[in-house]
Amino acid sequence: MNETSFRSGFIALLGRPNVGKSTLLNRILGQKIAITSSKPQTTRNRILGVHHFPGGQALFLDTPGLHRGQGALNRFMVNQAVAACQGVDLVVMLTDVDGDLLSKDEYSLDLLKKSGCPAVLAINKIDRTSPQKLLPVMQDYARQFPFQDIVPVSALTGDGVDNLLEVVCGKLPHGPRYYPDDVITDLPERFIVAEMVREQLLEQTGQEIPYGVAVAVERFEERTDRDLIMIDAVIYLERESHKRIVIGKGGAKIKEIGRAARLQIENLLGCQVFLDLFVKVRKNWTRSEHRLREFGYH
Repeated sequence: MNETSFRSGFIALLGRPNVGKSTLLNRILGQKIAITSSKPQTTRNRILGVHHFPGGQALFLDTPGLHRGQGALNRFMVNQAVAACQGVDLVVMLTDVDGDLLSKDEYSLDLLKKSGCPAVLAINKIDRTSPQKLLPVMQDYARQFPFQDIVPVSALTGDGVDNLLEVVCGKLPHGPRYYPDDVITDLPERFIVAEMVREQLLEQTGQEIPYGVAVAVERFEERTDRDLIMIDAVIYLERESHKRIVIGKGGAKIKEIGRAARLQIENLLGCQVFLDLFVKVRKNWTRSEHRLREFGYH
């Protein structure tokens, strides 16, 4: 491949909470690096995913959902999303087919207009609707912003994702090869491991535990003599009452969270994993700038 004809660029995935940005990124990469959950504000950091295609690289930035929440953690997440839209080559704004869309996406559209960045609209969750209902939605959004293209997709089933990639990759400028062909993210394994534990915690506690939870990996030790990785991770909660819920009767809940997370981590790392989980309380940590820095949100 002649490097002078190589195409590459950064694409920010933008949209409100729970619209499917992380699911779409995982689908594009063919591997799970971003956690997903039905709970809002699951994604907290900008997450880089590298899609390799013949003749180029598309570097996707998954961002926290845009919302108008208060508090230090909420401000951090919104700032991450806003910063991701600065200096990128393209924005893919994600919406879905649920409810009064334009009012839900007012914040995203305002940010897009201020950014001055070219954008493609991806309408997600088309597996939930019919083609007849999609056309008016596409027309409504076309009146709100001069999108370069509008592509219906289902991140869950993969329908339309190849078409979206063709559109996006075709708009990238000539540029350098940023990463080797076998690299799909710049995230350290410890970060992804911590996120996989947090994902299982969110999924298995339902509505009992709000989103104010953090996970820190304190030990990541490779035992090459046994093809084994020893991991110690600490789950931090805001309230003492949440600790009993996470641990469960006789430790049943924390064991199930650990078992499910371990299976995902073993799939990621390709070897046997010993995962030990601990639970600690840090009261009101989501409101503390110091705690945010301690847990890596800075």
